[in-house]
Amino acid sequence: MDISVFLRGISVIAEKNIRIYYNKAPVIIFGLLFPFFMFLAFFVGRNLELAAFFPGFLAMTLFFTASSVGPLITPWEKRDRTYERLLSYPVTLEGIILGDIAAGALFGLIITTLVWVVSWIVLDLSVVQLSAFAMAFLLGTLSFAALGSLLASPASDTPSNVMMLSSLIRFPLIFISGIFIPLSQMQGWGLLLASVSPLTYLVDLFNAALTGESVISPFVDCGVLIGVIGLFILLARFIQIRNLMKGL
Repeated sequence: MDISVFLRGISVIAEKNIRIYYNKAPVIIFGLLFPFFMFLAFFVGRNLELAAFFPGFLAMTLFFTASSVGPLITPWEKRDRTYERLLSYPVTLEGIILGDIAAGALFGLIITTLVWVVSWIVLDLSVVQLSAFAMAFLLGTLSFAALGSLLASPASDTPSNVMMLSSLIRFPLIFISGIFIPLSQMQGWGLLLASVSPLTYLVDLFNAALTGESVISPFVDCGVLIGVIGLFILLARFIQIRNLMKGL
């Protein structure tokens, strides 16, 4: 397939997803309201230094916003019988997956940027490493948008089932990834468990960007996030091809 046709297919699919899914209730609840209420529940009434925990909050916001759109798309389209029609168009399965990821990444990027701008004005925060800050936004949005697409890949046409699976995976990650307990304070099994979560590397990269301090090298953080993006895309493609071969 011609590369221009491939890219056009990705952009059209992303535009379709933006128009249809950005205003869905699960996206608003899990992408906007949940990170905000988690932040209030953790910080209100406690004498904590907000600037020290803000990188984790920013990473959590990016995590939930970028991964909130993807889990809805495929099951909703399978339920409405539009997924098969989409496959009949001059687009590839890879183009569909990348279009879904682009829609989720753009949503996460827009919302998290707004959160950062407001926080920057109100809290007078600064960026110590601009390159690490830009890479955190770029790789974070793509990583967790790809995770959202992967979560939508199982053979289900019921969005509530996929959202339940998504919650079972996403919620535990925020508690082991250095958001509420800094990585510098973790030891032993806690640190080992945190190293399994891709969110850990985004939190550490935001720490490097905003405070200049990180437990892991920013180069390692970026490398892991890039690897995670590729892994999630390949797994999503594998699962969806297997489902198509089974007629699911």
